[in-house]
Parts: sequence; structure tokens; C-alpha cells
Amino acid sequence: MDNKLYKVLLNLGLSDNEALVYLNALSLGKTTILAISKSSEVKRTTVYSAVEALKQLGLMKVEQIGWKTFFSAENPEKLERIMDNKKKELQESLVDFKALYSAEGGSSLIKYYEGVEAVKNIHLDLLSEVKFGEDYWVISDSAKWMSEDQRFFENFVEKRAQKKLNNRLLLQDSEIARKYKQNEAIYNMQIKIFPKDMQLSASITIAPNKILIHQTTPPVIAMVIENKNIIRLHKELFEFMWKAIITD
Repeated sequence: MDNKLYKVLLNLGLSDNEALVYLNALSLGKTTILAISKSSEVKRTTVYSAVEALKQLGLMKVEQIGWKTFFSAENPEKLERIMDNKKKELQESLVDFKALYSAEGGSSLIKYYEGVEAVKNIHLDLLSEVKFGEDYWVISDSAKWMSEDQRFFENFVEKRAQKKLNNRLLLQDSEIARKYKQNEAIYNMQIKIFPKDMQLSASITIAPNKILIHQTTPPVIAMVIENKNIIRLHKELFEFMWKAIITD
């Protein structure tokens, strides 16, 4: 028996006996239950139940020739259909899984991330969740934010622009911040710059369902908060600061 193929069948959801019966039926061609039992070393009664299960999956067929019943494995290409069905089932259930995931820990959820790669990934995850026209507000020192991986975060800004979100940014005064301020329309952003004496050591992103707090001084860590009241508070504070800053 090919252990690699056996493991593939198990990963597709077949039981041990179903995998053994199918593999042996493939090599035997048109055959009998007795022959499959001897070849697979699976009890005859168990082979019958395995064959029935494989028939339901479309992987075995039965042919009556005279008084004899013969069994044969279907074309292995049909295994792909099983994978497609599993993928479809997962896609249909993904919304429910996400609802369960968000509900973990009750009405509030806090997650911590460490390291540049983890922080980059959580930025991408958050951006993927925000829909066309929704709020995406940021308080940040863009120079420090960019310095962790400039190429990645420059690409990230471009991806964010393409989503046509309601991007509003409150940025610490820096050369990078003023560069983006001059190109607001290109990057689909509204930007206001804090007074020069304002010093930020963390970046805050406020999205409809989450807040991302990203520490931009070593060590590189991030925290994601899912709590409606905390999100509402941060939005109110953001609005207060936005109105308080007089543009150049």
C-alpha cells in the first residue's frame, strides 16, 4: 500500500477502512468483496460497509454480471469533487465560524501580537475586513510606522487607497507625513498634522469593529481590541482631536 496516497485519502475525510478498500479496489480493477478483503486485510463484513460509504461518495460502483456482483473503484479524478464539496461547505459555514470567533470571551476580546511579521499580518487582516466606504481612522507617527518595513507599509498605503475607504489620518509632524499630506487625493486620504511638539510612540487604527494599537518603539507589539464601547470612545476622541486641529 502506498502510505502517501493512504494519508491523502485520510485527509480527505475517508476512514481507515474506506481508504484501504478504495486503494486496493483501484489496483484490483473489477473485483469481488472477497478479493478486496484479502488484498486489504480488512474483514469481509467491514469491506461491505466501507464499499457502501464509498458508493455514497461516488468512489465505488457495483456491476451485476449474471449471478455475480462485481465492485470497482471509480476514477480517482472524482476525489477532486470531494475536495470541492468540502471547500464549498467551509465557505458556506465561514460566516458562522467568524461569528463564533468574534464572540470568544463574551462581548470583549483583546489579542496581542509580537514581532514585525505578526504586526504586518494583523494590519492586512484588519484592512481586508473593512468594506467600501467604511471608516478607517489612524493616529500615528508615520515615520516610525514606516521604518519597521518601509516597502511593506508603502504598499499597504496603496492597497488601502484602492479600497476607497473613509480614510482620515492624524499624523505626527514629519517629512513623510507632509509628503502624504501633499498627495491626499492620490492616496484617498484626509490628513491633519499634529503640532510639532506632539510625540507619539504608538499608532492607533480605528475600524468599524476593531481597534489596532501598534507600538512603534521597541519591542514591536500590537494589540487588537473588539469592544463596541471602547471603539465608540476612540471615535469620539478622534473626532474631538480632528476638529481641534486647524489645517495649514
